[in-house]
Amino acid sequence: MKPGFGSDNHSATHPLILESIIKAQIGHAPSYGTDEYSTEAVQIFREKFGPKTEVFFVFNGTSANVLSLKCLTKSYHSILCSDVSHLNVDECASPEVIGNCKLWALSTSDGKLKLDQLKNSLIRRGDQHFSQMKVVSITQPTEYGTVYSVDEIRQIVDWAHSEGLKVHVDGARLCNAAVRLNVSLKELITDSKIDAVSFGGTKNGFLFGEAVLVFDPDLREDLKYYRKQMGQLPSKTRMIAAQFTAYLKNNLWKEIASHSLQMARLLSENTATIPGVKITQKTESNVVFAIIPKNWVKQLRDEHFFYVWDEKTNECRWMTSWDTQPDDVMNFVKKLKELSGEISTRELS
Repeated sequence: MKPGFGSDNHSATHPLILESIIKAQIGHAPSYGTDEYSTEAVQIFREKFGPKTEVFFVFNGTSANVLSLKCLTKSYHSILCSDVSHLNVDECASPEVIGNCKLWALSTSDGKLKLDQLKNSLIRRGDQHFSQMKVVSITQPTEYGTVYSVDEIRQIVDWAHSEGLKVHVDGARLCNAAVRLNVSLKELITDSKIDAVSFGGTKNGFLFGEAVLVFDPDLREDLKYYRKQMGQLPSKTRMIAAQFTAYLKNNLWKEIASHSLQMARLLSENTATIPGVKITQKTESNVVFAIIPKNWVKQLRDEHFFYVWDEKTNECRWMTSWDTQPDDVMNFVKKLKELSGEISTRELS
């Protein structure tokens, strides 16, 4: 297939992660997370996030989010989230249908929830006619690729906990944020006192698989039953666990995140000055958002697939991954320049 910028889950499986699956599938092993591969992966998670980390492997990101939130809420609770969050836009109402709670989406310009708007949304507490706010869910990095600073996260967490609320992080691309901020996963999550995390694999070079992380042992019992009820308890758990070991053990996560961020910066820097291209968000993760003329889209997508994020404004999303190459970026830049008329046909030949 042609190289594109559609999504980081369009990429192939990273060779080292694929190798981990091949090794794990040799011979027999106990099922449902009682195998040595799962034990090793959990231990590595605890080394990265802290000894109290509880780990639950699941198949996909939607279930990781719903499972995380289900263990933090009751049926009369609400979850504060961004209006552009995956939770609100792209999960087919599963938080409401399966998680059995209400989403309260707040308008954001850059995908980031602000402390003031969270405070203003905490209303009608104790009113039996009103769904009660219980969780703040943030996406790190956001769907716009913007990144919360450690201080921003801790201010939200400190306020939430002071109000009896829990905090969940949708971390489908969490490692990108850690690399961007140059902090450890423990500093970013555990030291910030986050309550639950959906930790991504699929968008980071995995064949499949995600993990739910919680840091309160009292949540473990509920989670193990909810996971089974949701059809997310893998029989051959080792196939997911082995991938996380390969990803986390020798800092492959840093290598993958660093490369995808570097490619996004290369793309942003080389498209920002092209006439007709307007970069709309800060490039802080592995994605570039830009508005381009509508009549450019088809010609660009014939060679490099990507998504139109907003059909009204023609804002497009260009996403890089672990296997994006500089030539992929520069060929895309070259095509944009061609369409803009910035370079001549002779220079293109």
